[in-house]
Amino acid sequence: MYLSFTPAFFQNMFSNFVWTLPSEESVIYLTFDDGPIPEVTPWVLDLLDEYDAKASFFCVGENIDRYPHIFLDIKSRLHTIGNHTYNHLSGWGHDNATYLRNVRKGAIASGSRLFRPPYGRIKPSQMRILKSHYKVVMWDVLSGDFDPILSQEACLENVLKNTMNGSIIVFHDSLKSQTKLRYVLPRVLDYYSRRGFRFAALDSALDAQAVLIAK
Repeated sequence: MYLSFTPAFFQNMFSNFVWTLPSEESVIYLTFDDGPIPEVTPWVLDLLDEYDAKASFFCVGENIDRYPHIFLDIKSRLHTIGNHTYNHLSGWGHDNATYLRNVRKGAIASGSRLFRPPYGRIKPSQMRILKSHYKVVMWDVLSGDFDPILSQEACLENVLKNTMNGSIIVFHDSLKSQTKLRYVLPRVLDYYSRRGFRFAALDSALDAQAVLIAK
């Protein structure tokens, strides 16, 4: 069971996480979890180029080591890199020491201070430690492209009915999600491009947010 959007009260409960980045301009933040893999990630990169879109890729460390050429391609196209642990571990299913070591290993592989917990599952005790070392990025729109029961049309509707200015949207560049992703992503890019939205990577937005807070 999951929600295709993150309610405001839940975002407020966990305000140490980044859920959305409202802006005065029309901007959306596309994010892709679980890659890189050769079957999906290069297609995503080429499609983003067609729309002059930047995105953020929360990479699994073992996939980075397995496909370094694809990882370097993501970076060379100026997309943002994030850490998604080394072995796609759920924080709920592992003790703190094991989980935190895996996060650290993923951070070394990705070279990123941005972190997204797989499945969004993280214990409060893990959160207290991680927030001192990483910027934890969650989402306000979950496409559901990983859900085998969800139709591709319903997946698209999840995105279109919940996305607003500053939304952080989760997709997956994974084998499990690729069929829905190949249907939904081109339509999302086309729909919002026609409405004047820009697709941005997270790093610059988070840096700008930090400057505003400092002022």
